[in-house]
Amino acid sequence: MRFAKTLCFIAVSLTATWAHAAGLKSFEVPADASGPALRAFIWSPCTVAPADITLGSIIVSGVRNCPIVGANLPLVVISHGHAGSSLGHHDTAEILADAGFVVVALNHPRDNFSDMSQSGDISVFIERPTDIKRLIDFMLNASPEAAHIDPSRIGFFGFSRGGYTGLVLAGAIPDFHDPHVSCPEPAPICGQIRRNELPTQPLTQDARIKALVIADPFSFFSTKDSLKNVKVPVQLWGSQYGGDGVLPENVVALTDDLPAKPEFHVVSNAAHFAFLAPCSPALAQSQPEICKDANGFDRVAFHKSFDADVLSFFRRHLIEAGKP
Repeated sequence: MRFAKTLCFIAVSLTATWAHAAGLKSFEVPADASGPALRAFIWSPCTVAPADITLGSIIVSGVRNCPIVGANLPLVVISHGHAGSSLGHHDTAEILADAGFVVVALNHPRDNFSDMSQSGDISVFIERPTDIKRLIDFMLNASPEAAHIDPSRIGFFGFSRGGYTGLVLAGAIPDFHDPHVSCPEPAPICGQIRRNELPTQPLTQDARIKALVIADPFSFFSTKDSLKNVKVPVQLWGSQYGGDGVLPENVVALTDDLPAKPEFHVVSNAAHFAFLAPCSPALAQSQPEICKDANGFDRVAFHKSFDADVLSFFRRHLIEAGKP
């Protein structure tokens, strides 16, 4: 498997160097007029054998601060769900980086595990797409990795609210009054919607994103008209049972309403948090609500196939699509 990944890596002229692991480092995008500082992690191709790295209660596989290998590398940006983190999908990031992608994931300000100060407010749904655009701007212009990235090969991975974020970036127009979206009190956002207290600034779009993988997206998009401007290829994942405000039927509806039929996968016997990386023992003990799967669902086994399918999709649409 690892040998096959490397052959593909070489074949697309990304580098002729053997890639063994995901280099890992943290960084910060400075605050600017568009928003506060963004804290993020970056994974990149590396020639050093990986080791376990403990970050709080999460264990990742990689090499800290490993020099990046390769040129003209595709970039994938990851957006987490409500109260999530930049490490919530680290296994997917590791697989992609090991295969020759640069991967970056942020903590969305005021809607992450350590700062939920506005997680119940409508404003985060407006600010999230801007966070991603600012992150891409930084990666292409100011980051040390900028010279290694091909700006014409950018993909996006989003889970839950991150899925919503990706659809907006690709041109979708949300309807916050959509009656198909469950919005019970006491969530502040529900009162804001009912009182029509919605932000007036335009939503950020980013045409540099060429492919989307979205898992159990939080959807304010109930009509074909709301999605008519989404022209990029989409790989859509839905859990059988949903959760955390995501309704399975709303995810399924996207398959009919997107202009081009997405590559759609339903994960049988799974609930919403199955898309998060398998948990370490410490994380499972401290956060059982996001770590423990019901009905005998095997998250570890699922992620082996899930990560492989995500990698295959991004290879097809960010690498092979540009070949003659």
